Amino acid sequence: LVRRVLDRIRRWDVRTAAGVSVFAANSRFVAGRIRNFYDRSATVIYPPVDVEKFTPPAGPREEFYLAASRFVPYKKMDLIVEAFSRMPDRRLVVIGDGPQRGAVRKAAGANVTLLGYQDDDVLREHLRRAKAFVFAAEEDFGILPVEAQACGTPVIGYGRGGVAETVLDGRTGILFAEQSAACLMQAVAQFEAQAGRFDPVVIRRHAETFNVPRFREEFSRLLQDSYEADRKSTRLNSSHTI
Repeated sequence: LVRRVLDRIRRWDVRTAAGVSVFAANSRFVAGRIRNFYDRSATVIYPPVDVEKFTPPAGPREEFYLAASRFVPYKKMDLIVEAFSRMPDRRLVVIGDGPQRGAVRKAAGANVTLLGYQDDDVLREHLRRAKAFVFAAEEDFGILPVEAQACGTPVIGYGRGGVAETVLDGRTGILFAEQSAACLMQAVAQFEAQAGRFDPVVIRRHAETFNVPRFREEFSRLLQDSYEADRKSTRLNSSHTI
């Protein structure tokens, strides 16, 4: 039954997609999917990030890494916790909760602190104080890594999906190639070997390129251009009919 329903939905989706005037994607990663599935190009407009709400700390950073997310399989929080549990000399703080809390708790060593769900203020303060933010999910875009960078905090992230576009490898963070504990451990070691290269001012400046006014301007321009193209097409079709 599910296969039948999904087959109908897919056929309907392909038919209706032909009537779409313009596609907008929240990353080049998603634009690639649109190209693959619909054979259409898409304008990439990165989502707005409230970078004014996330600012660098006034004082020195603390000696802990931070991971934060819902505890669901694709977020790979258990992988992050496993990797740091195998590095007992490095401290990890984890914010979040969800269906996989049991697996995450089971993987946690003595150097891993699980804070559970926390409100935005607590999350923001930890993003500001952390040595680096660790992110192992494959996301279409990924807001948290940009919020971390707005705090001047480097990101150690999985180098696929939106994170590969929002984190500048070697400048605002370190990207790792595989979703495995071993690969993440190597990335942490690489980060610490290059720690002096990550300038909070440069990281913050990069995050500011994802600000809210930029999004409004780009989205408004897309709508205006699409509207003008539609009007021009309508005039041309009308003249041909006459």
